[in-house]
Amino acid sequence: MTFPLTKKRAAPMPLRDLRRQATLRTSEALLRHLREFRLEPRFSAGIWYFSPAASRFHAPYTAPRSIEERLEIAASLVPYGLSALEAHYPTEINHDNLPLWKTFLRESGMRLITVIPQLFHDRLFEWGSLSNPDPAVRRAAVERTLEAFLLNKELDTDFAVVWPGIDGYENPFGMNFAEIRARFADGLAEAMDAVPGVRVAFEPKPYEPRGRILFGTTAEGMLLCRAVESRLQGEQQKRLLGEGHALCCMNPEIGHMLMSYEDLPYAVSWPLSEGRLAHIHINSQPAGNFDQDLNVGVVHPEQFEAMMYVLAMHGYEGFFGIDINPVRMPVETAIRINIDAVRAAADRIQSVDHESVLYAVEHPDRARGWLEAYLVRLRSANPRLLPPLDDVRSGDGEGRSPA
Repeated sequence: MTFPLTKKRAAPMPLRDLRRQATLRTSEALLRHLREFRLEPRFSAGIWYFSPAASRFHAPYTAPRSIEERLEIAASLVPYGLSALEAHYPTEINHDNLPLWKTFLRESGMRLITVIPQLFHDRLFEWGSLSNPDPAVRRAAVERTLEAFLLNKELDTDFAVVWPGIDGYENPFGMNFAEIRARFADGLAEAMDAVPGVRVAFEPKPYEPRGRILFGTTAEGMLLCRAVESRLQGEQQKRLLGEGHALCCMNPEIGHMLMSYEDLPYAVSWPLSEGRLAHIHINSQPAGNFDQDLNVGVVHPEQFEAMMYVLAMHGYEGFFGIDINPVRMPVETAIRINIDAVRAAADRIQSVDHESVLYAVEHPDRARGWLEAYLVRLRSANPRLLPPLDDVRSGDGEGRSPA
């Protein structure tokens, strides 16, 4: 099978330096940064949703696709801006189809930015993977994770996403939570030490398929990252940590955060503030609902926009991973919609009057209502139909304190 040749594959990537994300800037420095930095999204996509997923409620609406067919679709989207893929080991990438993947990456010019250990689907993991009470099952989970990390190293990925979808519980009574969390952290640290230099991007989710998943929120994921790093013993690992690099990082997903009723900009500010935002999965989601993986902007577009502004404030330069479930439209159409939505939001962020916004945030007593009025105009298709706002920094007109 031949894939469209676009360009030669890039040289091996060193460990991406995320430390600049954590820079705390003065008001003046932040304003300079926002004026100079441009959020230029790069896009990755999970190869899993290129073929219809099983559902317990309805039959797939399209025929299943082989990995070869999925890769052909991905290659066709390179001109539109898709430049990287994500895949699970061993269900989507494994040693048998590794030559196919290598040929695809070489001929298409795309990158595989993560190989994800499949720790949630097998019958073996009914009672959990790295946290399983059975030592033999835990060992199998560590070996699965280790094998995935080795593929990440061989394929020069940016990180290995880890999602503990089956590690959790339904009935909390009698659960030894501290021990369960420790088992998970121990297993993950062991696999990382066995393959030094591979960065983990942990992905929290509060529930589904388990009633409650371990480390289900952004804050809990941050605690896991610290716990795992404290367990690392390898010389290379300790050297990188000593230089201020985070090795256990985060891959928050919009849908998962909103399932937990998290505020998107506030939630992502946590890993950014510690230089831990390795990647982000984008979609949209009704707050507190089941995991829907809708296209970006379908629900809560204002949350997405505010999150994008926080990403710009911290200088995020990583990929935007499109993680969707396009049940009723072609996957090619859905990916284009999401790329368009992110680019449009990034363009709006670029046009923001940063000086006035920062002033309003830092002087709320002198700018009552100004920011809300400004956002109404920023989001309007025809802002000229609305009366202009006074300069918030003048202290006159809109937003001025009645006192």
